[in-house]
Amino acid sequence: MTKRNSSFHKAQKQEIFHQSLCNRYNRFRFFVPLPYMGNFDIHILGCGSALPTTRHLATSQVLNIREKLFMIDCGEGTQIQLRRSRLKFSRLNHIFISHLHGDHCFGLIGLISTFAMTNRTADLHIYSHPELQRLMEPQLAFFCKGMPFQVVFHPFDPKERTIIYDDRSITVETIPLKHRLPTCGFLFREKPLPNHILRDMIDFYEVPVYLINRIKNGEDFVTEDGTVIPNGRLTTPADPPRAYAYCSDTSYLPRIIEQIKGVDLLFHEATFAQTEAARAKETMHSTASQAAQIAKDAEVKRLVIGHYSARYEDESILLEEASAVFPNTTLAQENLKIEL
Repeated sequence: MTKRNSSFHKAQKQEIFHQSLCNRYNRFRFFVPLPYMGNFDIHILGCGSALPTTRHLATSQVLNIREKLFMIDCGEGTQIQLRRSRLKFSRLNHIFISHLHGDHCFGLIGLISTFAMTNRTADLHIYSHPELQRLMEPQLAFFCKGMPFQVVFHPFDPKERTIIYDDRSITVETIPLKHRLPTCGFLFREKPLPNHILRDMIDFYEVPVYLINRIKNGEDFVTEDGTVIPNGRLTTPADPPRAYAYCSDTSYLPRIIEQIKGVDLLFHEATFAQTEAARAKETMHSTASQAAQIAKDAEVKRLVIGHYSARYEDESILLEEASAVFPNTTLAQENLKIEL
């Protein structure tokens, strides 16, 4: 057999093996566990608006992203809800405050005081309008003197779109909103994951261990005889990065659509029904149908509405109005957990 024929048969054998493996993967891919992406869960702690009621608590949410906890807003009663959620206090190191209306930040000093009494030592990072630090420091000095950890403030300008948090897994970007005080939402976005390795193919082509990470990140493999093995033969694509957008408080604001385009989940305030559109405009809030229109135009996958006015004993009217525009809408409720 000539060298040329030998090379041809080797390539043919590789192609048959690759096709066989791909067929097997396609048949059984729903049963074969792929590398675990890690959790990305949203816990609704409170979804009411400014006036507390017996039905809803003030606004607060916690994101559990790969066992790191990130809090968005911290209204009155948040720490009680945090206990009910059974999330570990010790894993909460970052709090993001959308604006300085009390229903979004009155729970901070109580939560920090509790942290101090539980012998917390890890620093607590708070991201907010610069004024919050000026307001909080006298309270911390009076109520939390000598606590065994530092509260580290990270001021930002709510009017500017900027990345305020960045680690190996996610970024957090501000979403400038329109409200009576400087306000922003937050866009939590996972970073892309490397491709999944096909172990049988790695073994077949005898890929050295030191090249595995480069293969995961998209490189082709070159064998000793110079044959280029395309990356697509050695890997399968990673799951797409997940994204969550939080938009509250705000009036109807179409300019945010570009920034939140295609996110897996959007939380958008829906303080009023359409019959109160004039009141919504006056107070710089949104109606349920306006929230749904943002979701529809941004082509998001799912919408959760909340921040309900205390006037509504039954929020089904808000759900009906939103669902008429964007069917995949859910009402926020205390203790609701949403998995992405």
